[in-house]
Amino acid sequence: MQVFKFGGASIKDAKSVKNLVNVLNKTGYKDTLIVVSAMGKTTNALEIVVKNYFDQSKQLQSSIQDVFKFHNAILLDLFDNEKHEVFKKVSTLFNDLKAFLDRNKSPDYNFVYDQVIGFGELVSSTIVSECLNDLNIKNRYLDVREFIKTDNYYRTANVNWEETQKRINANFNRNQLNITQGFLGSDSNNFTTTLGREGSDYTAAIFAYCLNAESVTIWKDVPGVLNADPRYFENAQLLNRISYREAIELAFYGASVIHPKTLQPLQRKEIPLYVKSFLNPEGKGTMVCKEAGLDPQIPCFIVKKNQVLISLSSLDFSYIVEENISEIFKLLHLYKMKVGVIQNSAITFSVCVEDLYQNLNELLQHLKATFKVTCIEDVSLYTIRHYTEATKAQMEKDKEILLKQLTQETMQLVTK
Repeated sequence: MQVFKFGGASIKDAKSVKNLVNVLNKTGYKDTLIVVSAMGKTTNALEIVVKNYFDQSKQLQSSIQDVFKFHNAILLDLFDNEKHEVFKKVSTLFNDLKAFLDRNKSPDYNFVYDQVIGFGELVSSTIVSECLNDLNIKNRYLDVREFIKTDNYYRTANVNWEETQKRINANFNRNQLNITQGFLGSDSNNFTTTLGREGSDYTAAIFAYCLNAESVTIWKDVPGVLNADPRYFENAQLLNRISYREAIELAFYGASVIHPKTLQPLQRKEIPLYVKSFLNPEGKGTMVCKEAGLDPQIPCFIVKKNQVLISLSSLDFSYIVEENISEIFKLLHLYKMKVGVIQNSAITFSVCVEDLYQNLNELLQHLKATFKVTCIEDVSLYTIRHYTEATKAQMEKDKEILLKQLTQETMQLVTK
């Protein structure tokens, strides 16, 4: 078995879907599972649907129609006959979306989010599957929610590995081409759950682990894993090989090519992960494997925008001790803050967080009951792995540094 994951950029339009076919023809697709994301910026468009459902009900139907029109245009480019069954299947999915929004009684934003967002992957996988069948690349369409079972921690669900393994063992046919959705699972009540943004990579790793796959390949619009995001840093270089450990470190600090959860199940069974370009499928790309270190051994640069720096001190100038720190982390967990870096001294504690769930105001109010609180929003968190004196000086140049932290291998800066 091999597992291929195609992200939104690789199937953003009809031309891209046809290129996916080209990739399969060049690489081979025997005994393969294809995991697909939503097409293009569909997830963002469906987030607008969710927002309109709660805040702008008059715009709800038009925002759903925008998503439908986008996909229908792709269908018209891919299929000559408008009576093709795929048009009916896609329309049914959009009718299901509208029906859910009509009958839903839950005020829980995260629950509604997961039920709505999942339609992006359901539609894209339907289109890709039907397109391949039309080209005589026969495949089996799988609803991933019947295989990956999770808890009901909506938007960042945790996998029930025992139940997932059992379902894959019982229902997965290894001896054919299979297509399914990334990002999604289902809870014990069969409601849709999601694995976190960019969770399609994780889906591929879950199946690879349960299937004892030979490899996982993530198809991107870059030649492989780069030592920096070319949108923010000049002269980014391709990394030929990365150890699991180093890749997990990079993912933890926010490298966007590989989802943080993806590498752990692959490492446990030493399944290699390849990151390759769908524009050049025969290129070497990057291999993530058991071997140590980086090839080449160069600094790696990561930046996370739109972060929040919170600095706390005791109201009576007493020490920040273990009891205080424990309370702070309980609150960070309660309000679902993603922590990027922490720093503490005798009477202050600073933490840079990402407010993924828009809970910042509630967190600050809670903290102010116990601490003196300073909050700076819209800061950037820079990380350099394997920094040198030259890269350190380069990163600090012309920046207002709010927090700085160095270890033997890693430098982090919070800047305004």
